[in-house]
Amino acid sequence: MNNAVIVDAVRTPSGKGKPGGALSGVHPADLLSHVLRALIERNDLDPALVDDVIGGCVDQAGEQALNITRTAVLGAGFPETVPATTVDRQCGSSQQAAHFAAQGIMAGAYDVTIACGVESMSRVPMGSTTLGENPHGAAMAARFPEGLVNQGISAEIIAARWKLTRSTLDEYAARSHARAANTAAAGGFDAETIPIDVGGPQAVTKDETIRASTTAEGLASLKPAFTDPELGKRFPEIDWRITPGNSSPLTDGASAVLIMSEARANSLGLRPLARFHTFAVTGSDPLLMLTGVIPATRKALERSGLSLDQIDAYEVNEAFAPVPLVWQHELDADPVRLNPRGGAIALGHPLGASGTRLLTTMVHHLQSTGGRYGLQTMCEAGGTANATIIERL
Repeated sequence: MNNAVIVDAVRTPSGKGKPGGALSGVHPADLLSHVLRALIERNDLDPALVDDVIGGCVDQAGEQALNITRTAVLGAGFPETVPATTVDRQCGSSQQAAHFAAQGIMAGAYDVTIACGVESMSRVPMGSTTLGENPHGAAMAARFPEGLVNQGISAEIIAARWKLTRSTLDEYAARSHARAANTAAAGGFDAETIPIDVGGPQAVTKDETIRASTTAEGLASLKPAFTDPELGKRFPEIDWRITPGNSSPLTDGASAVLIMSEARANSLGLRPLARFHTFAVTGSDPLLMLTGVIPATRKALERSGLSLDQIDAYEVNEAFAPVPLVWQHELDADPVRLNPRGGAIALGHPLGASGTRLLTTMVHHLQSTGGRYGLQTMCEAGGTANATIIERL
């Protein structure tokens, strides 16, 4: 079986996902074109060699409809012969894209691929694909007669059942901002971040979502974001602890990873940064939905033959603070290795781009620290989760 290796990984800075955000004036297809073009130029690669481009995007409506990955490939100036497709595994869409791309390499179906993702939450609001619609149908409604809930309520249920206090959640969120701010100040994101010209006097070069001044005391003043009296009756254990401060912000961004067979990378004179070691994907309770990271991680570790102690960095998506905290508790994980450069609470969560964004940050962290193994896992709406283990080369 071929080794699937990561040759390079890049992302845009994160922009606030609202009108007036740093990247809100850029069409999402152009955001993705930007990182695709940068990936090719950084590695002096003929784009005609790319066998396929697999992208993630969650709200595939409006400006993100009609296979946005193919649109972005053409916008990036790739030859018309380079195909592209867009997948949806909710928040894990581009992590799944990376799995598909790497597995295609390992199976011998591809030699060179790009996994990528994009989401412009300022221009295509979250939930745009289901506005005014019932996406579940009668059969699923019959299976879950009491109905499912949104992710914010799931985060509330998890916080209550694992007895995570409001102060614990806010302290974790403040730590995410502190770690991201420290990394940014030290230039730690420079190798992975591609500046983008938005038409103003200066290009966007820094993550707009990081707030270096964030403190747990300051976050304590924020009001809960998902209060619902009727759901409170259904779940009396909830006491409303999830706020905008201990949740990931709405975000605009794109990211991309260049993946090759090791033999092809060597023949092109390119130095691989890491190889894909293990993949896992699992279903989980669609009501809680955010806890799938736990069985996905266990499945990946079992398949890999590694223990968590052998993993040098864990990237667990911070959709809401309870997710990494519950993962840490259930896996008895080292908090120092958990999201060491900060997570989505600080760096943002541009849904379809987050999988390859986490992978990008993890690859560059291992490169800078000399760590060997990294594990990434992502909770996904509807009750699924991906886990990926990579090995630095």
